[in-house]
Amino acid sequence: MAGMPVATLRIWEQRYQAVRPNTAASGHRLYSSADVERATLLRRLTAQGHAIGLLASLETEQMREMMRAPELVQVNRVEAPLQTALRTVVVGQALASRLQRLFERQPFGPKLQLVGVFGSLAESAQAARHFANPSADILLWQAGSLQPGVHQALRVAQDAWRAPAAAVFYRFSSAAARAELTHAGAAVLSEPADDAALSQWLASLQCTEAPRSNAADVWGSISPVSRGLTEQTVSPPLFDDAALTQFAGLSSAVSCECPSHLAELLLQVSAFEKYSSECANRSAADARLHAYLQHVAGSARMLFEKALEQVAIAEGLPLPLAPTASPI
Repeated sequence: MAGMPVATLRIWEQRYQAVRPNTAASGHRLYSSADVERATLLRRLTAQGHAIGLLASLETEQMREMMRAPELVQVNRVEAPLQTALRTVVVGQALASRLQRLFERQPFGPKLQLVGVFGSLAESAQAARHFANPSADILLWQAGSLQPGVHQALRVAQDAWRAPAAAVFYRFSSAAARAELTHAGAAVLSEPADDAALSQWLASLQCTEAPRSNAADVWGSISPVSRGLTEQTVSPPLFDDAALTQFAGLSSAVSCECPSHLAELLLQVSAFEKYSSECANRSAADARLHAYLQHVAGSARMLFEKALEQVAIAEGLPLPLAPTASPI
């Protein structure tokens, strides 16, 4: 009714107390008509550029006034960062249909401008010849399976559209094929099972470019899509291995095993982050690659840490203790 994903509503409730529905004896949330109006106002105002952290403390009437004040909305739109639609070539009719469904359900989600939809890489490359000035920001390819050598066909299609970035969604793949595509600069990932995950990944492609200074030496050889996924400050770990191991054992008290799985994933990602930082480098290019892998692992760790916090809140579990400083 409010036109927003359930996950977003839960985060706004738990993190910002922006909405405060009643709770039934069964544990289900009960939203009144006033709650629905408040959630709708929050969604519309955040879409205009207002920060949810500031809106959460306002009364509903104050938000109504904001909606009735066009001059305030206009100023906020100017100050808010602009989200430019990515000009996108899609290879895969099923993926195109899925994107269309995603845009209909989440009109304020990631913005893509579809340049063309094709059934195969060869078809897309051939179609580009009929354009006077073919151009795209990214080529999205949905592949049922990947085998060694497919990177060559992807490169032909990418060059035909002059697309600086490419992303490959796959269901089954050999390790060699994934390695070839990654080496060619494409972002390669297993096709997201749900639309929410797909939406989050697409939104990450629209990160604005930040000044790199010294970081340019590290990211210079990494594809634009991969840089968009990882250009962020990586903070130190929130939890150490001992705390995560202890937290994983708490899941036996509840029917859901997500706490245990998240803790185990965090242990693995943290270990890979540390491993990447310690890898020996054979060349400058090798050093850039390991720095990139370390950054990817650190970014993933931060996301999993936030997910663990949300699961702990939902399940009523105590959060793992933060690591303590070592004595000098």
